[in-house]
Amino acid sequence: MNTKNRENPSDILGTALATLGPIGHFPKAPGTWGSLAAVVAAPWLFLPLPLLGRATLLLVIFGVGVWACSIAEKTLGRKDPGCVIIDELFGQWLTLLFFSAMPVWSLVLAFALFRCFDILKPWPVRWAETAFPGGLGVMADDGVAGLYALACLHLIMAGSRTISPPICLV
Repeated sequence: MNTKNRENPSDILGTALATLGPIGHFPKAPGTWGSLAAVVAAPWLFLPLPLLGRATLLLVIFGVGVWACSIAEKTLGRKDPGCVIIDELFGQWLTLLFFSAMPVWSLVLAFALFRCFDILKPWPVRWAETAFPGGLGVMADDGVAGLYALACLHLIMAGSRTISPPICLV
């Protein structure tokens, strides 16, 4: 039996985590699908946690993501392959870090803001992508995009409180 071309279990696990299972393999716009999955899951898996829990979870996702993205780059033979979307989960949830409940419109806004910053890559988002090697660069640029989106979302949410009270989803 020829085992030379078989992937080892850690390569399979790392790539599966990096692509968030099947979501990263959707045929069009996998990054957008990854961000959408993160926003849809957030009211049940992220927002209900206390702030320390959300911050800890983000640190775990970042660490696992750096490892998984590095594995996926090696396994797939490409730098930051499009199917690698754990970085979208990290960046999108970073955008939501300081919120424990949100109205639906603000979840949509958080999604749009993060996608804009992730796609347009204003400085230092693009710099973060290229300044660090392997999975660290893959995760870092989405972290910076998430911080931009977080700041904008906070400003908009603060302004909206003077206009009308938000209706919380959770």
